[in-house]
Amino acid sequence: MTPNIKNTEFIKSTALALGFDFCGIAKAEFLKEEAPKLEDWLNKGMHGEMKYMENHFEKRLDPTKLVPGAKSVITLLNNYFPPRQITTKNNFKLSKYAYGEDYHFVIKRKLKEFMERITNEIGEIHGRVFVDSAPVMERVWAMRSGVGWIGKNSLLINKDKGSFFFIAELILDLQLEYDQPIKDYCGTCTKCIDACPTNAIAEPYVVDGSKCISYFTIELKDRIPPEMQGKFNDWIFGCDICQDVCPWNRFSQPHNEPSLLPSKKVMKLEKKEWIEMTETIFTQLFGKSAIRRTAFSGLKRNITFVGDSIAP
Repeated sequence: MTPNIKNTEFIKSTALALGFDFCGIAKAEFLKEEAPKLEDWLNKGMHGEMKYMENHFEKRLDPTKLVPGAKSVITLLNNYFPPRQITTKNNFKLSKYAYGEDYHFVIKRKLKEFMERITNEIGEIHGRVFVDSAPVMERVWAMRSGVGWIGKNSLLINKDKGSFFFIAELILDLQLEYDQPIKDYCGTCTKCIDACPTNAIAEPYVVDGSKCISYFTIELKDRIPPEMQGKFNDWIFGCDICQDVCPWNRFSQPHNEPSLLPSKKVMKLEKKEWIEMTETIFTQLFGKSAIRRTAFSGLKRNITFVGDSIAP
C-alpha cells in the first residue's frame, strides 16, 4: 500500500469515527470553470448587500492562496436534519440548521481534533480548517470530491441522505488519493424553483441571493423591501422551503448530535412569546445559537415584518 493510499484511508476512517457522514477528497487547484460564473453572479448584484462576497476573489478560486503548497481539499459533510422538528402550528419558522448550538463551534471542535489525529498519525503537515467562515467555495469542492452534486437550488445534494448538511473543509499540503465527481440527479425536476415564494432561484442552479428569504432575515441589515410583504410564510430566521420540497430529502435521516438539538424552551415557544420576547430572553435562549447573528433588533424586525403580513 502506497503512503497516499494509506493516508487517504486513515483520513476517511477518522472522519467517520468523528461523526462526519461523508468524506471526499479533491485535488487542490484553481477553479477556472467557476471564475466566470462567480464574476457574472457578482456583476448582476445577486449578492445584494453581502459586500464581503466581493472580497478575496482569487482566494475563493485558488486554495493555494489560503494554504501555500496546498495539494488536497478534504470535504466533510455533517448531517443536521433534526430527529424532531419545531412545530409550525401557531408558531414562526426557523431554519433547521439553527435549532441548536451555533454549528461553527460544533464543527470546529471536530475539525480541531481531526487535525490533531492527522498530525499524530502522518507527521507534520501544513493546513487549515474551514466551516463557512472563509472565502472557500465549499459546495464546489464538495461536488468535486464526489460527496454530492449541486442541485438546481444551488445546494449540495447527496443521493443517500439529501441536502441537510453542514459542509467543512481541510486544505492540506498533503498528497492524497482523489475522488471523482458524480452525476447530477436533479433530472427534469423543478420543485425547488416552483416552490420559492420570492422567485429567488433565477434559473436552474443560479440563486439570486438578494431575493432569498434567508438573505432578508439574516444578511440584510436594512429594512426589508415592502414588495416582499406576505411572501415569507412565517419564516423569521432562514428558510428551508427549497430543501423541504426536494424529493431527495425523503432520504434525510435524523442526526444524533445533542448540541444541534433545540432546547426544551425553544421547542415550546409560540408566536405570542416570540412577539413579546425581550432582549434578555433572546440572549438566554440564543446566546450560543446561530440566531444571534441577526441580533435581537434584527429578529424583532423579522417578526414584525412577518406579523404585519399575516395581520387581519
